Amino acid sequence: MPRAKRTKVVSLTKIKSKGKVGRREIMVKVTDAIDTYDYVWVFSVENMRNQYLKQVRRNLGTSQIFMGSNKVMAKALGNDEESELKPNLHKISEALSGEVGLVCTNMDVEETKRAFSEFSAKSYARAGNIAEYQVVVKAGEVVRGVDEEPFPNNMEPTLRGLGMPTVLKQGKILLDNDYVV
Repeated sequence: MPRAKRTKVVSLTKIKSKGKVGRREIMVKVTDAIDTYDYVWVFSVENMRNQYLKQVRRNLGTSQIFMGSNKVMAKALGNDEESELKPNLHKISEALSGEVGLVCTNMDVEETKRAFSEFSAKSYARAGNIAEYQVVVKAGEVVRGVDEEPFPNNMEPTLRGLGMPTVLKQGKILLDNDYVV
């Protein structure tokens, strides 16, 4: 029996995979950086945004940062003692798991540690983050932002779905009691 055309999976992305050529280019860049720079650091990131990574790149000056496939970077460094470029690089390969990157630099150890420890940026929370402090939404009309602009009435089911005990009266979203987020 012929397969139905409806079951065909169609990819909507326009991005083409770089394949082996792209992976080989990353490996060459990592190996060149290992030969060029004196120090290699592994760093981890949480809740990373690209704009902050750009700031870190600027702060580190002539250093080079690699973020990408951990397996490809590990392969470039050497997975074991026989395949490593320089002594003990296979130990760095073992540390490449999760959201991590490599920094290749000529900066001394204390200067590099200081550059990373001094950098922290506040940003809005993403889904799954735990709030650092409590937010209390006052009883009465539910407002948003610094301007205390009222929420549009079509948001009421969404707020109720998130657990906020809201009531819609005369086109306004209202709370009977204070609500702690």
